[in-house]
Amino acid sequence: MTLWFVLAMMTAAAAFAVLWPLGRRQESNAGGSDIPVYRDQLDEIERDRAAGRIGEAEAEAAKVEVSRRLLAAADKGMDVPASSSLWRRRAVALAALILLPAVSGGLYLALGSPSLPGQPLAARLSPPERAPVAQLVAQVEAHLEKNPQDGRGWEVLAPVYMQLGRFDDAARAWRNAATYSGSTAERESNLGEALTAGAKGVVTADAKSAFERALALEANDAKARYFLGLAAEQDGRKEEAAAIWRNLLASAPPDAPWTDFVRASLARVGGTPAAMPPGPSDEDVAAAAALSPEERQQMIRGMVEGLASRLKNDGNDIEGWLRLVRAYTVLGERDKARAAAADARRASEGDPEKIRRLDELIKNIGLEG
Repeated sequence: MTLWFVLAMMTAAAAFAVLWPLGRRQESNAGGSDIPVYRDQLDEIERDRAAGRIGEAEAEAAKVEVSRRLLAAADKGMDVPASSSLWRRRAVALAALILLPAVSGGLYLALGSPSLPGQPLAARLSPPERAPVAQLVAQVEAHLEKNPQDGRGWEVLAPVYMQLGRFDDAARAWRNAATYSGSTAERESNLGEALTAGAKGVVTADAKSAFERALALEANDAKARYFLGLAAEQDGRKEEAAAIWRNLLASAPPDAPWTDFVRASLARVGGTPAAMPPGPSDEDVAAAAALSPEERQQMIRGMVEGLASRLKNDGNDIEGWLRLVRAYTVLGERDKARAAAADARRASEGDPEKIRRLDELIKNIGLEG
């Protein structure tokens, strides 16, 4: 409503600018010769222009019209009847009142947007709302229906299915991703996870096969190793599950977020994490603080050598061998680390599980070659 009111006021002002000079001289047309009247009109137009009541364009147009009439009256040498002058005024006034609103309104309806609703400034400045997840999923599904071999599209959609609890659809998406984009350890382990979730936590035969394919592609795939341990637990092989999870913890990065979860699973089957070296006593800490850096380094080397001597007498402690290899690596003595690994291999001969853990450590710390 405010916009239409402003437009109406502007139209009225334009009509008033046209009618003003006509209305001011209405009485002068009643008598006498038209020549003095036209001259007065010219003077009046000039005064209105000087006073700013009409614009330059309107003033020039009015002067041209009045001058033309003045010349016509002078040529004919005859008076124009007052009634004729009044008629012309009324015609111009009528045209101003009708044509101006009609033309301006028609232009706005043709070029403007009168039906567009108003929008507050805050709404115009705020970012557009994101489409709901269901709508985005529907768009990707429509795309994949037309392009079923788009492996990347299936890989993008699969995790969303998992979050929505659509585990069967997630498994189908991971299968398609592996089919059209190639089998990888991540895709296979994610497929196994989706199959397990769809079976309400039971590691099915298909899921186990997927995890085994993942390990064949990447021996350190943590997800596949965990779920294979879970499969062993569900089959009643708790000792095997404990061994798998214990090895998983031993090779876990220090900041791995899933270690607490694996420890809880290990405790569930009655296992304990790999033994850690005992921490120093209060006396050891106090003694170390009083030592110089060189003396402290010598103290550490003495502890490492003590561990090495003990393992020569008792080579069955695989955890001790693993700690010794790590310690030599941290000290930068890689030759001693390789020698310790060789001693550990000889001491563990006949135990494939110990050999596997040793090989895994050697690979993780880059001691190969």
